[in-house]
Amino acid sequence: MVRRIASQVHQQVSRLMQGEYIQREPSWYRAVINNPPLSLPPKTPPRRTPYDKKPQLNPQQVYPKNPKPLPVHYIEDDLRRQFFRDHPFEAFRPTTLVENDRISDSHPIQKEEWIRLRQRGRNPTPDDAIQFALNLYQYHAVPLSEAYARAVAQFRALRSEHHVATTFAVMEAEALGAVFSPGELERSFEKEKKALESWQQKEERDEGAMAARKRWKAIVEKREGQDRWTKGEEYVRLWKKGVRPDYSPILTQSL
Repeated sequence: MVRRIASQVHQQVSRLMQGEYIQREPSWYRAVINNPPLSLPPKTPPRRTPYDKKPQLNPQQVYPKNPKPLPVHYIEDDLRRQFFRDHPFEAFRPTTLVENDRISDSHPIQKEEWIRLRQRGRNPTPDDAIQFALNLYQYHAVPLSEAYARAVAQFRALRSEHHVATTFAVMEAEALGAVFSPGELERSFEKEKKALESWQQKEERDEGAMAARKRWKAIVEKREGQDRWTKGEEYVRLWKKGVRPDYSPILTQSL
């Protein structure tokens, strides 16, 4: 027998008796038919928590009368939007998109222990600054505007420190004889330079071909009677005599 809900056992037994799979009526069947069990209530979906909902002016109207999807709102979205509005060039930094086979473990410094952005490293990313501002707002009771200002100030200080250290490290390496491979910008400039040189060589070849063509001139053998213009009189005279004009004596004469 297929597994059924307890409140539907008598219905299944009724169908089996009609199909003559059960020949004898069970002793409990008549009592259950006279007093059927209560049906299970419909399962209601869980109520949505206010964690990811945008705060409303009137807290009593949490669920509007119009059944439309409620907007999803996270505080870090506002922080990220403001951060990239203040630092637009951070979006041009190269970032790897390769995903590992598992989600990386979260940083051990979390919540109340995270009081300085430097605790996550000396070269923080924009996401680190955004999460630090959110952490100050949620776990250190700092107003959101002040938390954002602190996170941005520490982020800029660490980025400046990392830039100065990297610049002096490169200068020291070059002074000791290190040679760095060209970057993407240098490769692009080299390709553009080669393309411009190829255009110049093509123009020189075109000018040379034009000069070579100018050195040659057509050599036409002069024939008798063709060095002067007769206004068609010679042609009419020959036509009246029945002489057919021949314009290619050189091709017909024997060598």
